[in-house]
This record gives sequence, structure tokens and C-alpha cells, in this order.
Amino acid sequence: MKHKRLAVFFPVAIAAICLFVACKKPQNFVLAITHVTVIDMTGAPPAPDQTVLIEKDKITALGPAGSISIPAGAQILDAHGKFLIPGLSDMHLHLTGAGEPNGSQEFLLPLLIANGIISVRDMGGYLESLVPLRKEIEEGKRLGPRIVFAGPYLDGDPPAFQPAIITKNRAQANDAVQSLKQRGVDFIKVQSNLSRDAYLAVAEIAKEQNISFVGHVPDRLTAWEAADAGQRSIEHLTNVLRGCSRNEAELMLKQFRDSSRGGQLAWQRELLDSYSEENAAKLIEKFHERQTWQTPTLILLRNVAFPSADANLTSDPRAKYAPRKLLATWNEGYAQQINNATPMQFSMRKALLEKSLGIAGQMQRGGVKILAGTDSAAPYVFPGSSLHEELALLVEAGLTPMESLQTATRNPAEFLGKLDSQGTIAVGKNADLLLLDANPLDDIRNTHKIRALILRGRLLDRAALDQLFSNAEKFAIGN
Repeated sequence: MKHKRLAVFFPVAIAAICLFVACKKPQNFVLAITHVTVIDMTGAPPAPDQTVLIEKDKITALGPAGSISIPAGAQILDAHGKFLIPGLSDMHLHLTGAGEPNGSQEFLLPLLIANGIISVRDMGGYLESLVPLRKEIEEGKRLGPRIVFAGPYLDGDPPAFQPAIITKNRAQANDAVQSLKQRGVDFIKVQSNLSRDAYLAVAEIAKEQNISFVGHVPDRLTAWEAADAGQRSIEHLTNVLRGCSRNEAELMLKQFRDSSRGGQLAWQRELLDSYSEENAAKLIEKFHERQTWQTPTLILLRNVAFPSADANLTSDPRAKYAPRKLLATWNEGYAQQINNATPMQFSMRKALLEKSLGIAGQMQRGGVKILAGTDSAAPYVFPGSSLHEELALLVEAGLTPMESLQTATRNPAEFLGKLDSQGTIAVGKNADLLLLDANPLDDIRNTHKIRALILRGRLLDRAALDQLFSNAEKFAIGN
């Protein structure tokens, strides 16, 4: 029996493989990954010396090497010493947040794929760009991850970000939810400035329309109330720490009253000083009971909300991939965060980040489901690679490497109701797989050591992934 054999350690081995789906695979294309250690993300121990058979875009066979019959003419990827996991998902980003029309196509998408990200949840963007972008990817006209999206945010007046639909009452909530559903969004996103009445109307109408809603906990509500209202996921731990306070009602009032820098510092100090382990445990139990998922975006908190005095994000080597206009905006905002802060404020930021890490770990131990997300392309939250940083931060928060990896593999699939087709490695599932040079269960940072990506059954080796980085860098120089 003759096979086309490829050794994954040689970067020239498949240099001829095209990056884009326009270069069609043979109709009966079969790929066999042999002698690989499979970490299937079900929680089972790694399975060494396995063969994974891929036909078109599905896994068709999986088992010990030698037990799987490899069809004649199959392409063989010899993966001795390598580790296979499901492709990763970033469950909080903004594809249209880097400048349109080319920001998402030439900046975000290549970096996402090059970093092993095969699916994303867009948490607020322009449908005029997202709808055709998703269509192009699904039709094979453009290389990119699987996308679900919310479209415009629902927010109060004035809205914090664009695109937004101002929603101040039940009538506007009804119009917004129904129109977005008709336009094909997968869920509704709520923002921080919604009034109490508008938020509760959105929750009720979303339930009537059988569409989930996710997002921030508005400042005028508690995280407890958001869970009871049926909010499917809470992003950035918004108002979760406040919900752990002994004095939440008082803190809510002060949150609006003391908006000056000095007042904010005093408010943050009271937030930390009034933290109650008992109230935290009760809130976590509420999240568990109501199945309220959490997307902590710890990388966003570290880089944007709570940057430290010794951070030097402006010298990050990944800045070469960011379009120059976008990078200038990042630098301007970051300079204000760093240059205008006092030592006391830096100390407070560190304490808030540590408390946020602690509550994320406590929620995992309390049975609350966690999703990995980054909020890319927020300042210095680099597309793709920041998800690997998020996984490391989740381990720092107390998750095991397996639990951390599941927040970007199995958990997203479960959250999206797609566990039958993605999120773990099994026969019949999508062939969206990531091949690593080292075991991520030994060290979560090994997720950075990517040897190859299989996306919808298409093999992208190290040379192909490096070309995506190169393309993004070239785009950044002129934009």
C-alpha cells in the first residue's frame, strides 16, 4: 500500500499546500495523523501513539497506531512526539474593532488562524461586515474561523461603544431584539449603561423570542439579578466583585456619585475591604444554580483595566502585526493609563487583578462554567496569541491545565450547543485540530508551540502558519 508520507518536523514538507480554500483539496482527500498523543479534552488522560484519520472535514477513525486501516493514497503526517488537541475558541472578541473593511480580514483573521483559533464569538460589531465575512468563510472563499455574532450592542443613552442600539424602554427593547433576530444574530449583547427597566424588558423579550442574551451586568443591576433574569454569560466579571461585597447596595449608589479619580480610588478600596467570602460563595452558588457562564477576560483586565507600573506593553514584539493607525490609538490610551496613575492607584490595580483571579478560580471550583475570551482587539490584546495568555492566566487563577484548555475547547462547544460536532476529539466530529510540539498538560504555555493546524480538514503546517504572520505584518506596515 502506497501513501504520501509527511514528517511534521520538516517545515518544507508541505510548503506547497495552499493557504486558501480556493486551492481545492482533491474530492476524496484523506489525511492520517499517525503516532500522535491525543488529548481529547473530555478530561480523559492523554492517549499515546494514536492514529487519527480525517476525510474531507470530519474525523472518521481514531485509535491506537496499527489498529486503523489507512486508505491508499492518503496523506500521512508522522507525529511522533507531538500532541493533538481540538482547535481553540476565543469566546469574546470584536472582528470589526480594528478598522473596516480590511482590519478584520487582513489583521485579525490571519493572526487568529496562525495561533490555532478555529472558532470565535463576536461580542459586538457591524453586521454589514460580519454577515458577508461569515458567508465568505463558510463558502470556502476566505480562510477564517467559524463565527457566531451579536451585532450591535443594546445600551443606554449615551452608549459606551459603537455600534449600539439605544434602548431606554420596553418598546425600544422589543424593536431591538426582534430586528436583530430577523437579521440573523446568534444572541443579544447587553451593555453597562442600560437602565434597570430596559434590561429587564430585554431579558423578557429575548426569552419570548427564544434567543439568548449575554454581556455586561449593567451598573444599575446586581450580578445576582442578572443570573435570575436568565443572562446566559457574564463578561469581564462585570459587577461580580461588587456582588461579593457586604455593602453592595451602598456601593451601587457610590458608583454613580463618586466618579472623580479620588472618589473612584476610595470606591475601589471599599469594594475590596467589604469583600465577603460568605457572599461570594452565595453568588457563585447562584451562578451554578442558574447556569450563568462566565467569560473573565483576565488578559483584558491585566492589560487594559489594571495595567501595572512595570508593564511595558508598548515594546511588545507583536506590535509589528498591528496596523499602524490602530497601534497609535493603543499607545495614546495606554500612555494616559500609565503616566497619569499614582503609586496608590497601581497598588489598587494589582489588588483588583489578584482578587479577580481569585474569584475566577473560586467559580471554577464551585462548578460555574468558564469560557476563555480576550476582548481582542482591545489595546495590546493581540488577536490569537492573547488567548494563549488567557489560558495561562486561568491556570494562575487556580484552574488545572486541563480545565484551562477546556475553557477554549469543550466548554465553548457545550455553550453553543455544538458539542456533538466540535470541542473534543472523537469520530464524527469536525476536523479542527491543533498539533503541538509539547504537552500542554505539563505546562499550559506549551499551547504556544504550534506545529500545525487542521482547519475544516485542511492541513496548515508551520511554514503556512508563518506565512500568515508575514502577511499580517506586511498589511500592518501600510495601514
